[in-house]
Amino acid sequence: MSDAPADSGNFEDVAAGRAGLGRAIGRLVKVLLRPELKRWRPRIALALLVTIAAKAFAVAAPVFFGDGVNLIAAGAGAAAIGTTFVGLFLAYTGARFLSNALPQARDAFFAQVTQDAQRMIAVEAFEHAQNLPLQFHLTRRSGALNRIIERGSGAMDYLLRFLAFNIGPTLIELGLAAAVLWVRYGGGFAVAAVATVAAYVAWTGWVTEWRVKQRRKMNEADSELRARAIDSLSNFETVKSFAAESRETARFDMALRGYNTLYVKLMRSLAGLNIGQELIMNGGLLAVALLAGFSAVRGSLQPGDAAAVVLILMNIYRPLNILGWAWREIRQGVVDMEKLFGLFDVPNAVPDAPDAAPLERRGGAVRFEDVRFSHEGRSSGLEGVSFNVPAGATVGVVGPSGAGKSTILKLLFRFYDPSAGRVLVDGQDVRDVTQKSLRDSLGLVPQEVVLFNDTLRYNIGYAKPDASDDEILEVARRARLGDFIASLPDGLDTRVGERGLKLSGGEKQRVGVARAILKDPAILILDEATSSLDSETEGEVQQALAEAAKGRTTIAVAHRLSTLAGADTIFVLENGQVVEQGGHEQLVAANGRYAAMWARQAGGENSAAAGGAVEAAE
Repeated sequence: MSDAPADSGNFEDVAAGRAGLGRAIGRLVKVLLRPELKRWRPRIALALLVTIAAKAFAVAAPVFFGDGVNLIAAGAGAAAIGTTFVGLFLAYTGARFLSNALPQARDAFFAQVTQDAQRMIAVEAFEHAQNLPLQFHLTRRSGALNRIIERGSGAMDYLLRFLAFNIGPTLIELGLAAAVLWVRYGGGFAVAAVATVAAYVAWTGWVTEWRVKQRRKMNEADSELRARAIDSLSNFETVKSFAAESRETARFDMALRGYNTLYVKLMRSLAGLNIGQELIMNGGLLAVALLAGFSAVRGSLQPGDAAAVVLILMNIYRPLNILGWAWREIRQGVVDMEKLFGLFDVPNAVPDAPDAAPLERRGGAVRFEDVRFSHEGRSSGLEGVSFNVPAGATVGVVGPSGAGKSTILKLLFRFYDPSAGRVLVDGQDVRDVTQKSLRDSLGLVPQEVVLFNDTLRYNIGYAKPDASDDEILEVARRARLGDFIASLPDGLDTRVGERGLKLSGGEKQRVGVARAILKDPAILILDEATSSLDSETEGEVQQALAEAAKGRTTIAVAHRLSTLAGADTIFVLENGQVVEQGGHEQLVAANGRYAAMWARQAGGENSAAAGGAVEAAE
């Protein structure tokens, strides 16, 4: 797999070849070293000390127990047994209690650190995704992208807890146990313990690496399943319109069957892994028990020593079992983080310039200078488009589908950068100003206003989050939405439903207009804002749009030429070029491309609308 930076089209595939445990640890360390987590560093250090202390108590407890048994077996005097024996067993009980209680206490005060780190990585990934260019989001499924962020940030929590408090401390415990076995009871026990651990680790590592490939396939099936479900549920109106409920259910069932098949394979391999681990651990325990028993029979070990050796090995195997599980979780967590890493590595193809300054508003003039651009996967686009829109003017942009009308708007918003030429707003190249200040100066009313599943207050106020109810109601009135809101039992608290589906098309458009008025942009952009409305509703929305356009530059893209008849200038696009420009009457009289389009749309309604629009303009 290539090590080249991922792009918006293949970041999942690139990630699969680049992620690894070392990289995951590096990311984790960077998270912990961030200034935002500085306040938690004393708690992190304390947690590590508590963990190591717990492991030391776990190794010491069997020694205390064995010494107590030796004291009883030696037949010491009643007084000695009564004091020393009780003390040793109290020490055994206390050490055993602390070895189990300290990790619980550690988890209690450390949970906030892991949650804070997980939140930070999730927010960083979400912010990065939000800042990626439009082209990236056009090729991504939102449900799958959300799942990548969710699963990857959860894996960070796994790594933080398991690496710091399971893998490392368990290895420390194994080292301490091997040292105690060697010094107190003989080198043979230490060798047996280390050999068992080595066999266990080798088996776990080999099988886990095989299972990682299965896990990756299952994750892909999981992402596909969730993305398909969200796609279907979010487009339920289309599903019902085509009576496709059964078809969508069948597609969901097929995706779920594929996921279930991979899940069953993963669980079967897990069962095989666990059986092998149990066989190795119990085989090692049998070897040490037999060695201790023969040593006791020969007199080289006392009965208590033999019991202590077996208890030490049992204590080793308990965290060793956790070690195997933790390693599986870590390796699988790395798989879960692969796509998250890929997301982080996707570059922003339209970044702010290092020295970008805020846009200086000077009335809202727009100028395109020999602009060339073509979308990815298309052979044609804009071919040397040049035009000028004076501040405060109202202009129209018309042309057949694919002529480049929407592309002009996207370049103005700087969703893309032109391959040649310049786009200027108030004399400033949009590449030289911050995107936030540029888009704060632009207001858009699209063909279909898509709303958040929230209240009318939230959706209208989205353009100005700190707007008061009075401000929101005022712009609603100007957008011909006041009477509608007044008629609702919950008023501004009325929820609009998924994507605004509880509202009619005209009501949604007027919410979009109200939002644009509240934003108070220097430049208002209308992208087929009334093309999907009936004649009566279109008239109401046109009045709202006229109110929104007062005192600002207006650029209107429209298919219905009658809606642009009163524009100061109309630009006619064809094959990515401006082929005509001028006022409505001038273009009709020229008998060119615009006149042909007008003739096709001509009729009683079109002629009447044109006459009214021209009279209004005069």
